[in-house]
Amino acid sequence: MKVYIKNQQRLIKVNQQRITRLLTKALRLLGLHRAELSIFFVNDIRMRILNSEYRGVDKTTDVLSFPQSADFSIHESRFTVHEFVLGDIVINLHKANRQATEYGTTLNDELKRLLIHGLLHLIGYDHEMGKYAERKMQKKTNEVLKQL
Repeated sequence: MKVYIKNQQRLIKVNQQRITRLLTKALRLLGLHRAELSIFFVNDIRMRILNSEYRGVDKTTDVLSFPQSADFSIHESRFTVHEFVLGDIVINLHKANRQATEYGTTLNDELKRLLIHGLLHLIGYDHEMGKYAERKMQKKTNEVLKQL
């Protein structure tokens, strides 16, 4: 398992070791023992550019996921492949910080939620595919967060 982290913003410090431990445990829980992924922390401006470029939405957001393989999904048996790259998760630390305050939680807890959300997108979960898919993703998110 490999987790690569790059902090591309300057205002908010993150504990990269804590994030690596969290994601390593989450990958194990999901049976992804040989997976690799990258995490990028950005600011509002960079996230707005990415969201506009890749989703056609000209506003900032909290998390974006970019799967390495468009045909990889939770329904496939690729979990047993020796080594594979899941993809990239981009988190807007500025928005995460605002959301933590809004939700009455800590930045660390909000980061944990966003990291798991992004990770589940990488393996094929998509809450935007309808109410059933949304409930399924929320249930899996809660399961993983509870075990972490």
